Amino acid sequence: MIILIVVVVVVLVVVVVVVAVEVEVVVVVVVVVVVVVLVAVLVVELVAVVVAVVVVAVVVVLVAVVVVVVVAVVVVVVVVVVVVVVVVVAVVIVVVVVVVVAVVVVVVVVVMVVVVVVVVLLLLVIVVARVVYRCNTSCNCGVVVA
Repeated sequence: MIILIVVVVVVLVVVVVVVAVEVEVVVVVVVVVVVVVLVAVLVVELVAVVVAVVVVAVVVVLVAVVVVVVVAVVVVVVVVVVVVVVVVVAVVIVVVVVVVVAVVVVVVVVVMVVVVVVVVLLLLVIVVARVVYRCNTSCNCGVVVA
């Protein structure tokens, strides 16, 4: 912007001097060359601004792509962690249920065996008591009871 102001001021000064003094053709050629050089500088500056804008735009796009990739990676990692946690919790629940069911089955079997043994022993006691009673009431059973 400063170069543009300088170019305009120099051109105006040169035009005023050329018109006021009515210089020869050589001076006009010099003025034209100076103006052309200043316009060329202005064009170079505009090209530099355009290049800077393009570079900034490319950098912004690259940063956006990096941010999207990082966010995608974070999302994938979070999803994998959640899936692993859910699978581990499910496995733990299944193992706990299997262990509890196994313990209950073992306890039930042990209780059933104890009940059967107690019932068999009670039946044996009843049978023995009947035999002893019969032998005591009638001595023809062939068993000697003291």
